[in-house]
Amino acid sequence: MKKTIALVTGGYSGEAEISYKSAITVENNVDKEKFDVYTIDINPQGWVYKDEQGNAVAIDRNDFSINLANKKIVFDAVLMCIHGNPGEDGKLQGYFDMLNLPYTSCDAATSALTFNKRYTVAVAAFNGIHVARSALLIKNNFESADEIAATLNFPVFVKPNNGGSSIGMSKVNSASEELGIAIEKAFKEDNQVLVEEFIKGREFTIGVFKTKGNIITLPITEIISKKEFFDFEAKYLGMSEEITPAKVEESIADKVRVAAKKIYSALNCRGIVRIDFIYNETAGQPYMLEVNTVPGQSEASIVPQQVKAMGWTLKQFYTALIEECFNI
Repeated sequence: MKKTIALVTGGYSGEAEISYKSAITVENNVDKEKFDVYTIDINPQGWVYKDEQGNAVAIDRNDFSINLANKKIVFDAVLMCIHGNPGEDGKLQGYFDMLNLPYTSCDAATSALTFNKRYTVAVAAFNGIHVARSALLIKNNFESADEIAATLNFPVFVKPNNGGSSIGMSKVNSASEELGIAIEKAFKEDNQVLVEEFIKGREFTIGVFKTKGNIITLPITEIISKKEFFDFEAKYLGMSEEITPAKVEESIADKVRVAAKKIYSALNCRGIVRIDFIYNETAGQPYMLEVNTVPGQSEASIVPQQVKAMGWTLKQFYTALIEECFNI
């Protein structure tokens, strides 16, 4: 018997446009012989499903159901496809937990933790993973950029502590007025700002997921940005070269895979996550940058590239993610 799946997309943040693109790829590649899929748009104006005539049908938030032609549709599981708030920060996960409804992403606690970059690197460091030195700024609770400049080595990255897609991110090369401008820019996106030392090296990113109880690492991607760093334009507007699988020595690739699996386990991750690293050749170690618990799924996104490089179809991949969420 087919399972009924809610594919949730949209969101309340600037990342919604990426969510809609991801949802198109996912919907086109879910196995329709195994699953009946309903795309649910969660946005600031409401939670809706659009029927075949294009009519918006409101979601009953009491039990996350819809009523179509006087028939109540309830869901067996949720396929998470919202980047940013409220699908990547634990809010929806907590709601679905209250309804005892399985979903394909990390749980509420892990989602909330990993959405906060500072907390994520702290937990990673506690578990023996190499991370860059950093400082956390709370809005209206720090005196000046000078106090940060005195504690960190430049260059540094300044970015919103919560969220993704590199929105509001800057690279600052010296302790100058640029630092204050970069901090102000990041505070426009979040009430917390992370200032992080630059780690020189090659940038790698790797998808990790669990299927049938086993943690699987996808082929590694090397990112070569055409800009000074991997910002929003580099990620989504073609300003970077993404090499999948990465042309990298097996000894380096193995260190990245080992670190990725260790992070996945330490953070109690579920579903597919993408973990970003800088490999510093002087230290001979990968440094973790961040964990993305709802990575992009558009045709041009990194995880679909990695899935195909592994020899899987996206249909096989999404089937594995959905089936695994019933085994938790």
